[in-house]
Amino acid sequence: MGEHDFRYDASHIEVLEGLEAIRRRPGMYVGSTGERGLHHLVFEIAGRAVNEVLAGRAESVDVAFTADGGVRVRDDGPGVPFETEGDSGTPGLEALLTHVYAGARPDDRHAVDTDLSGVGPCVVNALSSRLTAEVRRGGIRWVQEYVRGVAVGPPTEAGPASDSGTTIAFWPDTDIFGTSVGSFAAPAERFRELAFLNRGLCLTLTDERLPAGSRSVRFRSPGGARDFVAFLDAAAPASAGDTPVHPDVVGFAHEDPRMAGIVEAAFRWRGSPEERLVSFANSRPTPDGGTHVAGFRDGVTAAIDAYARERGLPTATGTDRSPDRIRAGLTAVVSVKLDRPEFRGATYGELGDAAVRDCVAQAVREHLLTWLEEHPEQAAAVVGRVARGTRRD
Repeated sequence: MGEHDFRYDASHIEVLEGLEAIRRRPGMYVGSTGERGLHHLVFEIAGRAVNEVLAGRAESVDVAFTADGGVRVRDDGPGVPFETEGDSGTPGLEALLTHVYAGARPDDRHAVDTDLSGVGPCVVNALSSRLTAEVRRGGIRWVQEYVRGVAVGPPTEAGPASDSGTTIAFWPDTDIFGTSVGSFAAPAERFRELAFLNRGLCLTLTDERLPAGSRSVRFRSPGGARDFVAFLDAAAPASAGDTPVHPDVVGFAHEDPRMAGIVEAAFRWRGSPEERLVSFANSRPTPDGGTHVAGFRDGVTAAIDAYARERGLPTATGTDRSPDRIRAGLTAVVSVKLDRPEFRGATYGELGDAAVRDCVAQAVREHLLTWLEEHPEQAAAVVGRVARGTRRD
């Protein structure tokens, strides 16, 4: 081969920008071109509506799988403005749906983070064969339609509006996904989590695709993480001895400026030997754990050890007991909401904020010790559970 066969210059570089890049490499932005990717589209649009509720601008979010293969997300907020709003930086409707990185990422404790790639709701528009946006604002209903990410025309006035809010409906592009059919179970599980993790959030999921008629599930959790623990215990496969050791779910929320955020934790011991723990950062699941999980485990171990030492109980530190034995049988939910979360890796599966571990450990230790001292009968059951587990080993 001659030297010219190896020549490589700027003419070989293909530059893809904006929605074109998303359509050419969809897996980079939504994870896959299968059902997982379809569900991410739902979560992306629903996440914007959920943040309207958490910001106090809306009260509820309704999500529906429509009979014609689309998805409809409706909120009762003030309605997305059409133009970018001055100093607030709030993107207008068309910017939100067509500009990559339109608006700031919701990296604060008051917002959920559903975005896999950081590009914003425009990823849904780019990967949909059709999308319609209806805005009810100022007594007028406005509608704008897009085809594969491109606006068909400007927003048009479609009549009066008796309420306010935004409704976005989209039809995933079957040329990209192969199918537009997503399951009901995966979004239901995620929306249930969001309701547990954000008290006051009201989410409704409806499936209009069923031949026998639609079905709806409403998610709302006044008890927050405590309700989550009770749900996990109830949903676990039944087995001999796997019953709660104490009736109350221990739970608390604590703010610590050192980590610029809040930790909410809830937990209860059961008779089984396994630890069942789920964790979240800014309402995003962290399946690989991280500093908030390490801090929770440190705090539980320290509290039980301190309580046992003060009373001369057999669970005090010794060669026959490890921290793992103290946590055996725990069902736990650990959630932190941070102004500036730091994750390890690109998948956001593990929290890395160094300050979080000590903050969470201290909060768990103090609140668990207080609970043990104020509930002596249940404390005896917990300590007895730990002691019996120690002796079995």
